[in-house]
Amino acid sequence: MTIHSVLIANRGEIAVRIIRAAKALGLRTVQVHSQADAGSLAVKLADEAIDIGPAAAKKSYLDIEAVLAAAKAAKVDAVHPGYGFLSENADFAEAVAAAGMKFVGPDAAAIRLLGDKVAARQVAARAGVPTVPGSDGRVSDLAQAAAIVSRIGFPVMIKAAAGGGGRGIRIAHSLEEFERHFPQASAEAAAAFGDGGLYIEKVIEKARHIEVQILGDGTNFVHCYERECSLQRRRQKVWEEAPAVGLPADVRKRLCDSAVALARSVGYSGAGTVEYLYDDASRDFYFIEVNTRIQVEHPVTEMITGLDLVQEMLRIAGGQPLSVGQDDIAIAGHAIECRINAEDPHRGFMPGPGTVETLAVPEGEGIRFDTMLFAGYAVPPFYDSLLGKLIVHGADRAACLAKLRAALAGLGISGIPTTVPLHKALAADADVAAGRFHTRFLENWLETKFAAPPSGTREVA
Repeated sequence: MTIHSVLIANRGEIAVRIIRAAKALGLRTVQVHSQADAGSLAVKLADEAIDIGPAAAKKSYLDIEAVLAAAKAAKVDAVHPGYGFLSENADFAEAVAAAGMKFVGPDAAAIRLLGDKVAARQVAARAGVPTVPGSDGRVSDLAQAAAIVSRIGFPVMIKAAAGGGGRGIRIAHSLEEFERHFPQASAEAAAAFGDGGLYIEKVIEKARHIEVQILGDGTNFVHCYERECSLQRRRQKVWEEAPAVGLPADVRKRLCDSAVALARSVGYSGAGTVEYLYDDASRDFYFIEVNTRIQVEHPVTEMITGLDLVQEMLRIAGGQPLSVGQDDIAIAGHAIECRINAEDPHRGFMPGPGTVETLAVPEGEGIRFDTMLFAGYAVPPFYDSLLGKLIVHGADRAACLAKLRAALAGLGISGIPTTVPLHKALAADADVAAGRFHTRFLENWLETKFAAPPSGTREVA
């Protein structure tokens, strides 16, 4: 392998995950950190740590020059961006390459192409991947947009061309709503992404969100099957599974083959995810977008395939071909991941940074907790509230759910509120157990089924 050291341009649980994968490959690890993260687990685990600025992300983790300066000072061979922050920033990938280092992920051209949601739709269509009915490209003005929605019908989704993470999206059920939401969506997109460009998609009612994990080395391309990501709150994933619940075998093959076709069409290199909407009634699926990075939910894929996706990314960046072919990858059992956030689900998911007083982690075969927590750790208020992910694996989905309920009961985090009570309730829900859910299920469930604790009490993990 041509790389012997890697800088981790991220924080939190994904930084810990990358450090452990890199060390397993014998690589020297360098962790950049803000001043707020000086005492973090990633800093403690890395071979070297470099302070890159104040707590504010824009002055540290999002500061390309600061990250590059640290990488050059540490004389690393590669930079792994993790997820979020600069992970899908083509300018950053380009700057890393220009400095003579490997960017652990696809090249800047692929990030730029697939990061533009309109261009990505066009790439998908050329590769033969079904796309949601909507505009063929960016919509330049309200009059053009109104003509499109009159053709495809309501409800429609107004989406940011440069968007992600559920931002810059509005749903309109009538022309009046559409005309009101269109300028709002453009303004939000411009503020969030520096690009107010929009496109239009038909809303698929009661759709499921299913994504396919891909790997490529620029020449060879494989899929690692699909993940179910339909349990979402405000378009943010809460609970993920692999494989997707009750997906027919013929649909699975068409879905996964389409993701590989797309990867091949752009000569993809690294790990990525092709996301789709799936209509249970018609058994049709539609392309949404490509995430050109490792996903938060990658562990469920690792649990059912036995692959280490982060190690695979590092090997590819080091010039090695894929270590597996498609025939080597098979589904074994079922896995579920619960995102554990520092939020109080009984109080509107209010963030709750603070100090972790005690930490008890469940152990056993098929149980994994990816986290940056330790007793005494002060969770900072400056970043995303994700604390870790509880992942379980079982012989089938029923066994997996049973193991998940036991693992959640054994997970103890005191001192801060967490979303563990939410996951305990979901794991005990009959509709969830039966797989009767879609992307709008969770928000309705929270309003109708998720009971608040008695007044004056606070449920803790």
